Amino acid sequence: MAEAEAKTDKRHDLLAVRSILFLPASNPRAIAKAREAGSDLIVLDLEDAVKSDDKNTARAAAVEAVAEPWPMPVAIRINGVGTEWHSLDLDAAARSKADLVVVPRAASAHLIGDIGKTVSKPVLAMIETAAGVIAAAEIAPETAGLIAGTNDLRADLRLPLDATREPISASLQMIVLAARAAGVAVFDGVFNSLDDAEGFAKEATAGRRLGFDGKSLIHPNQIAPCHRAFAPSTSEVERAKALVAAFQGGAERFGNEMIERMHVEAALRVLDRANA
Repeated sequence: MAEAEAKTDKRHDLLAVRSILFLPASNPRAIAKAREAGSDLIVLDLEDAVKSDDKNTARAAAVEAVAEPWPMPVAIRINGVGTEWHSLDLDAAARSKADLVVVPRAASAHLIGDIGKTVSKPVLAMIETAAGVIAAAEIAPETAGLIAGTNDLRADLRLPLDATREPISASLQMIVLAARAAGVAVFDGVFNSLDDAEGFAKEATAGRRLGFDGKSLIHPNQIAPCHRAFAPSTSEVERAKALVAAFQGGAERFGNEMIERMHVEAALRVLDRANA
């Protein structure tokens, strides 16, 4: 019972997360800076961001880094099932004080469930293959949240290198639907162009409109604009306050529209996010 309650609490906490900053666990300078960066969640990466020769060093560094308290939750992204580093990463993550474990290239609910039991921590599953998208509805209930791995997803779908988000829009919507059906958080993928502030803001805003709770980041400079993109506007907050205040308990008129309890629940979520 206690384990189930802890999992529910962690799911609730993640629904307030707007930013997930990924950084290589092999980079001590980046880890030190991340403590003060202001991201809602930090992911110490043992996978894509770490060269093969540095995997063992990065693993030890990640465990050491999470041994001390952080001002925000910290996760460790392990290497995937079938890699030579997976078992060692799994054991290290289980022994560590990391708050969560991030699993790449998730495609099997059974495997994700087994990983969660092994590490005894909430799991964030990265959906970054066609198989993962198809299985997302089964995977989501085994997790505390889903992360869209947009770079790998583009590659798995064999899209052109300069492809926009349009070819993966259906996949992104399926990931959001799977998370919402399971009642867990869901996060958009990374934006690769570090110097394109306008492009980042546009993509982050589009992600919020699609239903994502927040976004994966690859540089601290993306944190503040990410928080702005996923924060309700002043007009949204004012409308939400007015709607909640006006609601009397049934279907009724609010301005020029009809509202019901579902609209109040949505308005309360806006206010919760505004106060995050």
